[in-house]
Amino acid sequence: MDKRDCVVALDEGTSNAKAIVVNSAGKVIATSSRPLTLLTPHAGWVEQRGEALLEASLTVLREAIAQVGENRVAAIAISNQRETAMGWYRHDGQPIGPAITWQCSRSAAFCDQLRRDKQDDFIRQVTGLPVAPLFSASKMRWLLDNTPQGQLRAEKGEVCLGTVDAWLLWHLTGGQQFCCDRSNAARTQLLNLSTGHWDQGMLKLFGIPELALPQVCPSSHNFGVTHGVEGIADGIPICAMIGDSHAALYGHGLGLAGRVKATYGTGSSVMAPVDDLCHGITQLATTIAWHDGNRSQYALEGNIPHTGDAVAWMLGITHTELTEQRLLSELPASVASTEGVYFVPALTGTGAPWWDDRARGVICGLSRGTQRAHVIRASLEAVAYQIADVIGALRQHPGFQLQCLMADGGPSRNDWLMQFQADLLGCPVARSNTPELSAIGAALLAMRQRFALSDRQLLALLPEHDEFQPDMQRHLLLKESYLGWQLAVQRTLWQPESIFCVTEGAA
Repeated sequence: MDKRDCVVALDEGTSNAKAIVVNSAGKVIATSSRPLTLLTPHAGWVEQRGEALLEASLTVLREAIAQVGENRVAAIAISNQRETAMGWYRHDGQPIGPAITWQCSRSAAFCDQLRRDKQDDFIRQVTGLPVAPLFSASKMRWLLDNTPQGQLRAEKGEVCLGTVDAWLLWHLTGGQQFCCDRSNAARTQLLNLSTGHWDQGMLKLFGIPELALPQVCPSSHNFGVTHGVEGIADGIPICAMIGDSHAALYGHGLGLAGRVKATYGTGSSVMAPVDDLCHGITQLATTIAWHDGNRSQYALEGNIPHTGDAVAWMLGITHTELTEQRLLSELPASVASTEGVYFVPALTGTGAPWWDDRARGVICGLSRGTQRAHVIRASLEAVAYQIADVIGALRQHPGFQLQCLMADGGPSRNDWLMQFQADLLGCPVARSNTPELSAIGAALLAMRQRFALSDRQLLALLPEHDEFQPDMQRHLLLKESYLGWQLAVQRTLWQPESIFCVTEGAA
């Protein structure tokens, strides 16, 4: 009997590609994973091979589908690393260059020129995003500039430019569908947030031909069906695509008010759902969290480029190994504090709320008494401090309340880190008890489209959370440590006299 009751959700991240199978009760019944490699050919450059992203994604999809049987698969959903820019030739799907990841700062000079040309306010008002090499448009500009006849070929429609969701969809459908969802489009710096369409002023500013860009669709949508992919049956509907951080927010609570989300991964995203567009908080990005097929959900977000990968860098291990290291709980707890040591991991610049792509990392406060445990603890504390920096900026939004921080991602499995975060912020931290929250969020959006489920039905499928309650006495003591952190950040910034000082981030 053909009982198609499951959704296979692909989560194509920076450090690995995962696929899970979610049944009609919202339970994960199969998983598959493959690690991914980051390449750093020059200082500040971070890239991946688009072919490797595709190969790993197809492999985990095949393995996940095989575990339950193709006849149970009702739909495929995709969550993906955001801002990473891809270019490929329309006639054969071959990349024109590397996948330039969200961490890469190779387009910093282009962004500097935009600032000198006083384009900051214009870009923010239209797209909700600050000028920074994090976002896709300047990376797409670099790809065209570094491809023979790139601009001309893009204007003729011979070159496709897109985010990772568009790259995966193209190949899953045998080149028949060239689309992206609104959450990914909102991270390119080319989308008009008010209209939900590519903005002609932004296209002109960045020199990106609209003919080279995908069609923008809702996140919960019938994007087409699989076709011509070896080892995957033809005709499986692809019913959701969404950026991984947005998918995690959806998986935590479908965007319920008061639930602020922090994803702990290679980098981190702190995101709070809001009811309307807000461009007044210059340290944060305003974005489309998702479009569920009926309406757009907006959000304020702070992006941090280096959290989990900074801890991995400090230890000399891979990001995948990070969640398996017992010493990351034992060593920090073996000392009462860092003894004044701070690690500011601006390895390719800083993200929110500082937005300084020329900043570089600093370890300060070292003394003869500094031990390995102090430095490792400092690297973990840096993760929590950076989250607190963004929370401080979020507090500027009228009516913002931090009732609970919803946590997810590999490093969130560290109990010591979660307790420190709760104590630092002075509010509960609720950690998702599943490591596949982004994939689950994408699966829920696919279920909405494929099975016509309501919000009430989807809420019943949400995963459970583990809570960490703050020690308020320790919260007061950590305020002084947080001030020390802010001084350390000033040592890191290119122009410390112009920094935005977060005075209430940990309060």
